[in-house]
Amino acid sequence: MTLTALKATPPASAAHARITLPYPHFQKLESYPWKPWVMPGVAYKLLSINRRSGGFTCLLKVDPGTEAPVHHHLGAIEVIVLEGDIYYERNDIGRPGDYMYEPAGDIHQPRSDGGCVLFCVFEGAIAGLGEDGNVVGILDSRSMLEMATRDGAAQHVHS
Repeated sequence: MTLTALKATPPASAAHARITLPYPHFQKLESYPWKPWVMPGVAYKLLSINRRSGGFTCLLKVDPGTEAPVHHHLGAIEVIVLEGDIYYERNDIGRPGDYMYEPAGDIHQPRSDGGCVLFCVFEGAIAGLGEDGNVVGILDSRSMLEMATRDGAAQHVHS
């Protein structure tokens, strides 16, 4: 397909008749309050959930000097750094505009010296690990929606 083929179609076309209405609306994220998340020093804004995969999409705001607990991604996660810094190793620091893909199964402990804001797409659940390496909690789309509902921050969440 060429760019020419992507030109706007006339309103009376068969393609126009197939447009899904109503159009989705942009959300004004600044109007949603940050709420404390399951990791100390981290707040969230839940944007959507995927009941089928157990995944969810959210913004995470990490306080300066935060070291997350060791956790296990049961599904992959995609991250875009919007503000600040985040890293696993000091020789590879994520900064605004940087993207990272973590495959399902990763176990790690991220850190942020200056704090950060992240756009995160969790493609499945995340498991918190205790000092003994055993699972101490699971966070998935269901529990995220329950938390956002409890926090009065679920009115806008798409599912």
